[in-house]
Amino acid sequence: MSSTNIKKKGGLGRGLSALLENAETDITSKDIRPAGGISQVAISQIEANPFQPRSEFDAKLLEELAASIRVHGVIQPITVRKLGYDKYQLISGERRTRASILAGLEKIPAFIRVANDQDMLEMALIENIQRADLNAIEVALSYKRLLEECELKQDDLAERVGKDRTTVNNYLRLLRLPDEIQAAIREGKLSMGHARAMITMDDVAEQIDLFRQILEENLSVRATESLVKTGREQHKMEEKPAARGTDWDPESDRIMNEIHRRLGVPVHMNTARKGSGKIVISYRNAEELQRILDKIQS
Repeated sequence: MSSTNIKKKGGLGRGLSALLENAETDITSKDIRPAGGISQVAISQIEANPFQPRSEFDAKLLEELAASIRVHGVIQPITVRKLGYDKYQLISGERRTRASILAGLEKIPAFIRVANDQDMLEMALIENIQRADLNAIEVALSYKRLLEECELKQDDLAERVGKDRTTVNNYLRLLRLPDEIQAAIREGKLSMGHARAMITMDDVAEQIDLFRQILEENLSVRATESLVKTGREQHKMEEKPAARGTDWDPESDRIMNEIHRRLGVPVHMNTARKGSGKIVISYRNAEELQRILDKIQS
């Protein structure tokens, strides 16, 4: 293994906890302690897990962890499976392994177990979801793989990862967002709270517009949620018939259009049968609200 490129080869639930607790799964050689203990394994004998959900590692954070390992050692052992004598494959702990290489270690403490590929995939995904600092898109992709490749149902998945079904579904819905927005989530430019508000929007173009507005104006999650809610209400009003039989008043329509022209924002008028009614003026943010006020006062 190298510090820059680890070679890839082709609720903890049942898989991980069963394997970690079952001494009969240990097929280690004579120089390795029995199952249940921690063994020192040569890093050169460990290959990366092909099912590893994490695809990006922050270089600065890796170096910080390496510095800590130089002082304190590896506090939390990695977990590997035995492929053969003097040959192992990571189940979990790639970040710790990479940092150990940077720290100059030749061996790393490890739990040694065996598992088939199906168990490996489930174990690696669940272990990393629960213990590693994955970004929201990586979590969503891990959930998707558990559903598709491990053939889990959403209820079973939620139970395995210790989340409610709604939370799991919200993560999965992130994968429907445009690539530009998903990339921003991966890079930490957009929070899960912002994204959660945007997944309720049906129009991709509107999602992109709102995304760019969030970045340009540094909008909070609450402000974003308010904009999305306003947009939904506006769409509902726009879907209502403009006129009902002989109740349509062209003069009221003219006035509404003139208000819209002067203010430059969406305006809707609801008129009752007796001539009373209300005018609804929509705005996107505090700055636009102030601009509307200035125009009204001028």
